[in-house]
Amino acid sequence: MNEKPRIALGGILTECNELGGMPIEMDWFGRYDLRRGDQVLQMDSGVVGGILQVLRQSRAEALPLLYASTCPGGYLTAPCYDQLKGELIDRLKKALPVDGVLLPLHGSAVAEQTGDLEGDLIEAARQVVGPKVPIVGTLDLHAHVTARMVRHADGLVAWETYPHRDAFGTGERGVRLLLDTLAGKCRPAMAMAKVPLLASGVRGSTEWGDPFGRILRQAKAHEGRDGVVSISVFLVHPYLDQPEMGSGVLVITDNDLEKARGLARDLALQYWDLRFELEPEVLSPEEAVARGLRVEGGPVLLVETADCCGGGAAGDSVASLKALLKADLPGPALVPVVDPAAAAACHRAGVGARVEVELGHRLDPRWGSPVGVRGQVARLGEGRFRYQGGIWDGTEGNMGPSAVLQSGQVEILVASHGTYDWMDEQFQCMGMDPSRAKFVVAKNPMNYRQAYGARARAVFILDTPGPTPATLRHVPYKRLKRPYFPLDQEVPGLEPTVLSR
Repeated sequence: MNEKPRIALGGILTECNELGGMPIEMDWFGRYDLRRGDQVLQMDSGVVGGILQVLRQSRAEALPLLYASTCPGGYLTAPCYDQLKGELIDRLKKALPVDGVLLPLHGSAVAEQTGDLEGDLIEAARQVVGPKVPIVGTLDLHAHVTARMVRHADGLVAWETYPHRDAFGTGERGVRLLLDTLAGKCRPAMAMAKVPLLASGVRGSTEWGDPFGRILRQAKAHEGRDGVVSISVFLVHPYLDQPEMGSGVLVITDNDLEKARGLARDLALQYWDLRFELEPEVLSPEEAVARGLRVEGGPVLLVETADCCGGGAAGDSVASLKALLKADLPGPALVPVVDPAAAAACHRAGVGARVEVELGHRLDPRWGSPVGVRGQVARLGEGRFRYQGGIWDGTEGNMGPSAVLQSGQVEILVASHGTYDWMDEQFQCMGMDPSRAKFVVAKNPMNYRQAYGARARAVFILDTPGPTPATLRHVPYKRLKRPYFPLDQEVPGLEPTVLSR
């Protein structure tokens, strides 16, 4: 290794949905984070911030390539991925020679005509640097880890928190694994064991006693013992439709592949035993509203996880809105809907104007029909806010031209673009106060707990149409073949699929 190792750094980080959502184009990355060359070196938060801090401390030379990150959506269009991949790989070629490569990725991205985006990108980097230069990738714990990813990377490490709070720390862990490999302190042997378990994130937290958090802690207890260098646990993003999807455990040892394979297998079987606990109880919007009206005070949370922008949905569902508009509400109800045409109509009308709009299901109409809404334009804004914490800490979010449309007790946040929900930044930037609401519609399977959990009087998980449902029992997968839970409750003689390098 050179006295001052030269480390190439670049990646594409987003999560994709093959059941619905809008195709991801280049302008999506422009609304979030798209950095080239030295612009990457200016990052001080998130996974790249963690990587850069360790590289500076170790006096390694960071060779910035391209970093592109955006809110989840459908697949990346072929022109979008071709441009991003082409730029990144071209910059990598120009950076040669390099001693190592760091790729901050998600793990559940797909591109049009390229099912396994991360595997494709890692393989392309491998073809440039050759077989001896170590490549380490960082992943979301919702990654779909493929054989191609394992085959071409020397190490893969995942975030360890959900809600995601440790992107910075994961960046630090990833670069330390790479530097230890270069220094001869570690010879990574990696194995990933998967079981056919598909579950939404509703019971997948690492903080509130959920089953996923328990298996993560059981697995991490092995880390640092008997040559075990790193363990990552994955609750696969279930809204892809790819062959051999499953949840599982990835183990990296110091030059002991047999141990990595055996430990990964044993932990994956323990994971499978928790499958029934990962299934949530769900209610129709009408039943949830009726139950919520019997709860004293508020806010009562209606978790419409099937329309989660953070999972790739369009955010344009009005399933919960329809139920609330029909109810006799004793206090405000806050509902987010992505509908650029309705937002534009409100902006044309102006604050105080009364409007009548058809709202919802116009971006991704497969999941329902619009609802007619009469109301008053209460507020207008450009929909810009700044994330405080999480994977985009400090990054500006952009809903585009947005409006608050008041219809009786229902306050509707009408946005032009879908955005990832971390806390309640979207409501706050439009002057909406969840603390005084009777009902709050949250379109995220997990982050609502940190945003509203301490003050919520009740929480109901909704069973609504959409590409990010709370249960996978009714998803008509095409590429994924049975058996898989929850469609198959038991799999006699189950043996995990073990991938290794």
